[in-house]
Formats: sequence, C-alpha cells, structure tokens
Amino acid sequence: MDAVTDPTLLDGTALRTAYRLRELSPVEVTSALIRRIEALEPVLNAFIIVDRAGAVRAAEASAARWARGEPLSALDGVPVTIKDNVLWAGHPMRRGSRTAPETPAGESAPAVERLLAAGAVPLGKTTMPEFGWKGIGDSPLTGITRNPWNTSVTTGGSSAGAAAAAALNLGVVHLGTDGAGSIRIPASFCGVFGIKPSFGRVPAYPPSAFAAVSHLGPLSRTVRDAAVMVQILAGPDPRDITASHAPLPDLLEGLESGIRGLRVAWSPRLGYVERLDPEVEALTAAAARRFEALGAHVEEADPGFADPTGILNPLWWTGAWAALRTIPEDRWGEMDPGFVRAALRGREVTGADFAMALNARGPLHAAMARFHERYDLLLTPTLATPAFETGHDTPPDGRFGDDWIGWSPYSYPFNLSLQPAASVPCGLTAGGLPVGLQIVGPMMREDLVLRAARAFEEAHPWSFIDRPRGT
Repeated sequence: MDAVTDPTLLDGTALRTAYRLRELSPVEVTSALIRRIEALEPVLNAFIIVDRAGAVRAAEASAARWARGEPLSALDGVPVTIKDNVLWAGHPMRRGSRTAPETPAGESAPAVERLLAAGAVPLGKTTMPEFGWKGIGDSPLTGITRNPWNTSVTTGGSSAGAAAAAALNLGVVHLGTDGAGSIRIPASFCGVFGIKPSFGRVPAYPPSAFAAVSHLGPLSRTVRDAAVMVQILAGPDPRDITASHAPLPDLLEGLESGIRGLRVAWSPRLGYVERLDPEVEALTAAAARRFEALGAHVEEADPGFADPTGILNPLWWTGAWAALRTIPEDRWGEMDPGFVRAALRGREVTGADFAMALNARGPLHAAMARFHERYDLLLTPTLATPAFETGHDTPPDGRFGDDWIGWSPYSYPFNLSLQPAASVPCGLTAGGLPVGLQIVGPMMREDLVLRAARAFEEAHPWSFIDRPRGT
C-alpha cells in the first residue's frame, strides 16, 4: 500500500493539502495511525504511552476547524509524539526509569503547550534510556526499542522511540531532546532527519539533569516538517531563564533557496577522531562532495578545537548524579547499572571542576564562531559507526572502547558550543543500515542548516520503509 491509499504514509505537507481539499480528515488519519501503531508496536516498542482517546478528541477538534476553514497553524491536525522526559499534562513522565512516579503531570512543558495550541494531535509518549544518560535505545522500564531497519540493532538514543516512530511515520513529527547527540544519534541510526536547534531557541522546563547542554527539537521524515515544528516551538518562555530572545527568521520562507555560493567545510575526523567505520567515511565523504554539485564551495578543513571529552564528562556525570541522588539508595538496584556508575563518578566531581568544565565551553564556542567567519556550514559524519547489536552500549567488537561517547565523537562538541546541528540520511551500508551526515551551522542560524538539509534532501531523496525488518 502506498501513500495514495494509506494516509499514515503522508507527510505534513500532503496532510495539509488533503485536509484543505477535504480529501481526508484529521480523525481518519489519527484513527488509521493508532491502528498502525497497535499493529507495529509489539515489534517496535517505541511508545510508553499511546493516548488513543485523547488523540481522537484532538483530531475531532482539528477536523471541526478545518471544516470551518480556520486551522490554527501548519501543524493543525498533524499527528505528533512527545519524548517521555517532556512534561505533558495528564500523563506521567517516567524518563525510562522504574523509580519515576506514575503520577500524571499537572502541567505541560512550553514545547508541548505550543504544539497543543497549534492544533497538533499528540499520539503518545516515546521511549528513552534511563534519564537520557546514553546514546542507546533501552531502559529498565521499557526494555529495548527496536530499529525498524533491522530489529536486531539499536535505534540509538536517547530519543529512541521518537526516531523509530519517525522511521515508520507513526506520527509526522516527533519531539525529542538532545544533550550530547540524543536527536542526531537515533536520527542517523534510523534513517530520518533530526535537528538540534541552538541552545535556548526552544525553551526547556523543567530543566533536565543535563540542562547545561540540553536542547529540544524535532525528528521527522522530511526537512520541511521539522522546520514547521521548530517555527512553532521557538521563542522565550519565562519558566526557562536560558531561553533565547533572539528573533527567529521565517524558516519556511527561504527553505527552498538552495546552497549555491555557500562556503562549506568538510571535516571527516574533526582533527582528533581516530576510529571511523570505513563505510561511514565513504558514504559521508560522497555526501559532502554532493554539496559541490549543488553549487557550494566545499573544502576539507577541521574546526581547530581539541577533543572536548574532558569538558563533557564532568557536566554529564554531574547531571547523572543530580538525578540519582533524588532516588532512595535501596532502589538503585532497579536502575541501569551504567547510569549508576556514571552518576557515582559525578558524585566525585567537585564544584570547582564542574565550574571549570562549564566555563570551558566558552573557548569552544569562540573557536566555532571564528570558524564560521570562514565557513557558512560544517559537515561531518553524524556518528563513527552504523547501528550495532542491541543489548550493548558500544559495538561488541571493542573497537570504540567501553564508553558510548567513543562512537559518537561528532555530536556532543556542538552541544558544548551551543550551536544548531542536524543529521540527514546520506545512504545505506552494504548491510542495509542508514548512515547520517551532520550539518552544523553558526549560532542561531537554524534557517541555514535547514536550507542546506532541504537542498540535499531534494537532490538526493533518502529511502523510507513502512514495516520493520528482521535480521
């Protein structure tokens, strides 16, 4: 069945057209999607909550607005999902942990409020590793979330369920979070688009344990759908003292402008990455060369900063400890042992060490600002490896060590530098697994990142699947 006969395969642009022409209603689409989720979820395990009744109510309200010709926004009637570390009133926020209460939240996060106010139809909450501490898609609470491209390999994380749902279009746009790559990692492994906007562009409340490096943003099958979501989510909120007041340009107005004349740097190893899968390197290098065919001036250049793992680790471990210390010690045995180990390392980080790491972001941010005086965009691989077997935090052959940061050296530097970064699918390995190309832009230039991603998407459309594939 194709998108002509199956409304669950349509993107947001096609849905809006169908709603306007009264060829489909939000109720039809939502009901079909719920049936599809119910059929695929036993294999996929991407949702911790599916709010069937609430989704239908929201779809009915949207259908009435479309019938009057009064949609609230470009997301009115468009099905969305919410990651389970984002508050959604009336639903619990478990964050992948058995220790989290099942009590429904009394309020919604600013991002969720804006989605609801825009008329989006929330289908449910998606899975994540415990407290979002790692780039893998499993947790003690929900178990393993499966990668639709091959159910024996990981989705990546921490926006694991969001990426798996996006890959199968179980919802059109999916709200994720990204503290060290948590949108871009699963986007790369699952063959979808994901963008981490500039720090503070989308307000965060309540702040996560990893608030110093945490961003909210979308995952989707198409760049345009992600741009629509960012446009709606962006803007300050008084509950987030770090939220940016910088004006957001119209992300859709210039989306189709192309990249002719842009200065683009290709950095396959950032100057310090030692281990990179050969297939990933070949596919991402070929993708970088395609930017030349689109009219950009591309040259190989490294941004000029040293490996920032030493900056990330104190911030990351301290965040883990901030979460763990709120949980009674007699319950630690119910938790991901890796998370507990990371948190206990955070317990040993001194206040001075934390402050030094926090301040060390400044020189990295400045280095990238200087770099972007010469280059409009930076391209890198999104990850150093394709997806690997579930049940492991790192590839089991040991080539990247025993820390998940070892195979994701390209993502977290740009959480530390605070700037926007996206992952676009750029091909499949010989084994049929997706690979992502990372596009990094100057601070507050989501419009430029999205424009480049859209140009690449249009010239080199990526592959989609509509059913999970086995081993």
